[in-house]
Amino acid sequence: MIELTNVSKEYLVGESILTALDDVNLTISKGEFTSIVGPSGSGKSTLMHIIGLLDKPTRGIITIQGRNTATLNDNELSYLRNQFVGFVFQQFNLINKLTVLENILLPTIYSRKKLSFDPKEKARYLMKRFGIETKTSSYPNKLSGGQQQRVAITRALITTPQLILADEPTGNLDTKTGNTILDLLRELNETDQMTIVIVTHEKDVAHRTRRQIVMKDGKIT
Repeated sequence: MIELTNVSKEYLVGESILTALDDVNLTISKGEFTSIVGPSGSGKSTLMHIIGLLDKPTRGIITIQGRNTATLNDNELSYLRNQFVGFVFQQFNLINKLTVLENILLPTIYSRKKLSFDPKEKARYLMKRFGIETKTSSYPNKLSGGQQQRVAITRALITTPQLILADEPTGNLDTKTGNTILDLLRELNETDQMTIVIVTHEKDVAHRTRRQIVMKDGKIT
């Protein structure tokens, strides 16, 4: 599904070059339940941004479903990102001025293809599945952290992406709620065959996945 070949990412900081990724080679297959783990500054977030097509490498090749992303223009990259990947963030990234339902429907508004489903019907199905069906008209700042993360996961799933990238999805949650969210992500992997990649600095979270990609100093160790 995803292949990175000799991928490096460098940033110019003042007069110095900071190497965030250093000649990384990685393959992620369809249906994996995987974590990218490492301390702060190890390169795991940069790797997530590269995989999620939020950033471009300085060098190397990124292949998504057989397509070399370097051959795609910005519009093609945006389309692929919108259809291919759903994001779940530590800070939830919900819009407090919008209701829960409106937040969930946002990706369908920005979708560049004609949808083959009724967005509101699918949103309500997912909300019921994840136990937040009574929160349709609520606002995010009135929800618990666990409920907000369920809304974020529902939003990520609304366009039926093939990959979910979860960046520290339990970072703002207590242990019990965090474990519930991890159980939900595992269920999506096992029941829906969704490819899940979790970025975390917590080894306990990483050990819940079937495969751990360990990062240190911009390299996979």
